[in-house]
Amino acid sequence: MLGSLRDFIKSKTFLYSIISMAVLLFVSLFLLYNWLNNYTHHGESITVPDVRGLTEEKLVRFIQDKHLQYKIVDSLFEDGKAPGTVIEQDPKPDSKVKENRTIYLTVNSSRPPKVKMPDLVDVSYRQAEAILQTFGLRVGQTIYKPDLAKNAVLGQSYKGRDIAAGTEIFKGSAIDLILGDGLGNSEVPVPNLVSLTKGEALFVLKGSSLNIGTITFDPGVKNEENAKVYKQNPEADGSATIKQGEAVDIFLR
Repeated sequence: MLGSLRDFIKSKTFLYSIISMAVLLFVSLFLLYNWLNNYTHHGESITVPDVRGLTEEKLVRFIQDKHLQYKIVDSLFEDGKAPGTVIEQDPKPDSKVKENRTIYLTVNSSRPPKVKMPDLVDVSYRQAEAILQTFGLRVGQTIYKPDLAKNAVLGQSYKGRDIAAGTEIFKGSAIDLILGDGLGNSEVPVPNLVSLTKGEALFVLKGSSLNIGTITFDPGVKNEENAKVYKQNPEADGSATIKQGEAVDIFLR
């Protein structure tokens, strides 16, 4: 029996069997490699486009032929950017990724978050400005009233109404501050604003610790900045006085 085995090993049939098995193994490994290569897209990558600034509607059209997916995972509020637009993305633009990779997006919220109004009364103007900035708010108009505490905050208002500390308000809102003029109830001569532009009139009033009242433009005024004052209330007759912090109405044409 041992002799028959030796004869078989030395035969051409055995040699052909070994060669056939080697060829079959090589072909099988070659086909497997190609299948894995195609399945995993070996060596292929896609450049991630920059989708920041796009709305979801435009985003769908933009990436539909780019073999990528997207998912909105968060929303934040950035002032000055359109609601619903993409403000952040991961992976970043120009990154290399495989096909059908998901891009995770953060979009701009349609409404800013709310914050609680801080208490600014009795602090200085500079302190109030810093506190408002910390809360994500900003200074609106500054209105001076007669008071010995110069530039101390006497009151705080929003859209013409007093606003109490702790009131919820949208982030980014402008808060008007009523400030002391440092002069109390002193009276000053009514300045003559006739023939001045609106900007010049505001400058003169501020220099006299007075406030602007109602601004009325005649019909047909096309350039409000170049329009000039032709009447004011109260009038400046050389002897008229007014308490500091009060308002002067102006009429322009």
